[in-house]
Amino acid sequence: MHFVEHGSGIPLLLIHGFCVDHRLLLGLDPVFAARGAWRRVYIDLPGMGRSVAGPGIRSSDDVADAVASFARKTFGNERFAILGNSFGGMIARHLASEFGDQVLGLALLCPVAAAEHGRRVLPPQTVLHADPSLLATLDPEDAKAYANMAVIQSPGNWARFRDSVLPGLRVFDRSAIGRIAGRYALAVEPEDRAPVFTGPTLVIAGRQDHVVGFKDQAALAGRYPVCELAILDHAGHNAHLDQPERTGELLGLWLERIETSQPNDFGAAR
Repeated sequence: MHFVEHGSGIPLLLIHGFCVDHRLLLGLDPVFAARGAWRRVYIDLPGMGRSVAGPGIRSSDDVADAVASFARKTFGNERFAILGNSFGGMIARHLASEFGDQVLGLALLCPVAAAEHGRRVLPPQTVLHADPSLLATLDPEDAKAYANMAVIQSPGNWARFRDSVLPGLRVFDRSAIGRIAGRYALAVEPEDRAPVFTGPTLVIAGRQDHVVGFKDQAALAGRYPVCELAILDHAGHNAHLDQPERTGELLGLWLERIETSQPNDFGAAR
């Protein structure tokens, strides 16, 4: 599994969404770097970015197992935190239930809460600020991809999308993605496994997220006993690109909660 690593200290595993790659989350790195003492490990999920998906990767459960294997090999008994975005949020939830106390904290950024699309409670797709002149300057395929996701169209927002989203969209393995999409739901919902994760948890949702919504995420947050929920207005499915400053503030506070909740226990898992 391909990964990119920055910094040293407490491990933080970052898991991107579907059909993109680790670059989707690299724009958040200054938030973590500013606090110091965090080793950031950005992975490419199987079939995405530079990670190959062999014939054994046929479902989201297979992806979750592959990421769990990567975590065991990379972190051993060391405790680590997890951030998951969209599909990666579903995988992150699985890891939190799988590793239990070894996980220091869990952040879910616009996570998949309802795997089956028909069960999702979604707001209508909304563009709060359109910029047709900007779209007219873009490659038609890029413009289509951007317009399908952007809540606030602007040169700055486009630049973040161009650098974070488009690289992964251009290289994913369509065959592997098709296999995984055919068995997208996990066999067991992570929160139905026991015990429920009790570490510092953060759920961030976009009020205008027409892909996974925000109401299901609010219900999901209620299943974690130590959880902060933030529903960001003027933010769609790429909330960290639409509201980078607010997202950064929330993640910084989440890191602080982890650091202060167990100040002398960042070593081996209990």
